[in-house]
Amino acid sequence: MRKQANPLSILILLAYTAVTLVPVLWLVLTSIKEPADTGALPPRFIPSDQAPADSYEFRVSFASYTRLFEDEETLRYLINSVLIAGVSTVASVLLGAFAAYAFSRFHFAGSKDWQFFILSTRMLPPLAVAVPISWMYGYAGLNDTHFGLILLYTCFNLSFSTWMMKVFLDEIPKAFEEAALMDGYSRGHVLFKIVLPQAKIGLLATSVFCFVSAWNEYAFALTLTSTQAVTVPVHLHSVIGDTSVVPWGPLAAGSVLFLTPVVAFGMLMRRHLVTGVTFGGVKG
Repeated sequence: MRKQANPLSILILLAYTAVTLVPVLWLVLTSIKEPADTGALPPRFIPSDQAPADSYEFRVSFASYTRLFEDEETLRYLINSVLIAGVSTVASVLLGAFAAYAFSRFHFAGSKDWQFFILSTRMLPPLAVAVPISWMYGYAGLNDTHFGLILLYTCFNLSFSTWMMKVFLDEIPKAFEEAALMDGYSRGHVLFKIVLPQAKIGLLATSVFCFVSAWNEYAFALTLTSTQAVTVPVHLHSVIGDTSVVPWGPLAAGSVLFLTPVVAFGMLMRRHLVTGVTFGGVKG
């Protein structure tokens, strides 16, 4: 028998959805306004392809996007973000899967302590280590390099990916591995041909979280880059410039451009993401 939805729960979910999506909708509307309409009072939120008939309408204009793409560096910054976030995601998820497999399948002295130590790195506020990391990167010549940001983001996401992957690997029966080992498979073959394919949902769910974390990171990208490895968040800050009047249109257009890859990636992975978050939460 199918359980009927609670009307109160539906109303709460609808209210939460509205509160969540209204800022995004306003961001999109601001990106297609003319400069005079972005800060108008009362706010203008009804798009119109003709001359506005009342004070709440605005003429649709894509001038903000045009201004954004007239800057030849915009595409390069977008490629930088995709490259850095993508490579760091792959590295952190794979390394996390290897570490999680070791913690899940082998029992060694200090195993619980090492797991807590890995988790404790996630509790550390990133800005607390900003100064020493800047010094180390300066001495190592990693400032303003793609590899420097990839290495940093991989390290910061590694603790999360290790713990999340361990939850998935703990749920995979060991009988498959034992049978493969008896048939002459090496431990490496067992990991790549048996364990990781069964943990595909976990890999994809972990990838979403790691990618979003690396894609959104701003503080270290601002501190450690200047020209070569600048990412989109840092570029959006430069859009404001030194003027007293904030260019809300181009800033909103850049934000929409910045949100699009993450939203697309999340939509593609939404089924695996929901399954991954709830995996192992209910045991029969």
